[in-house]
Amino acid sequence: MHGERNTIQVHHTFSASPERVFDAWLDPAKAAKFLFATPTGQMVKAEIDARVGGRFLFVDRRDGTDVEHTGEYLEIERPSRLVFSFGVPQFSPEFTRVTVEIKPQGTGCVLILTHEGVLPDYQDRTQAGWRMILDGLEKAVQ
Repeated sequence: MHGERNTIQVHHTFSASPERVFDAWLDPAKAAKFLFATPTGQMVKAEIDARVGGRFLFVDRRDGTDVEHTGEYLEIERPSRLVFSFGVPQFSPEFTRVTVEIKPQGTGCVLILTHEGVLPDYQDRTQAGWRMILDGLEKAVQ
């Protein structure tokens, strides 16, 4: 890691149970609808090996270009915690770290996503991206 890195955090409250919200992250059919999906892009691949040491690969086709999002699951504690490395190889060879924590709240839950190692130039875009992803997750678990 070179230079300065930032940590961003995004919170989102769901009416769905912690189990439903957690499971959506590891279900390829559900995850393809929200994870790394863009409004104008087309998800052409969603592969998930849902175990510690397993990897994931999502390919979003944007304007005819395939953008790969990949990483490895580091911790899986259903339904409260998911930690994975994350990279977009065509933009950077480096991997960052994402932690998803889900806490029961009333009949639903609150999700806290922490992304470590974000370049300052990408901080706002990354935060906006995760907000969009969590909005999409909400639709996927309704």
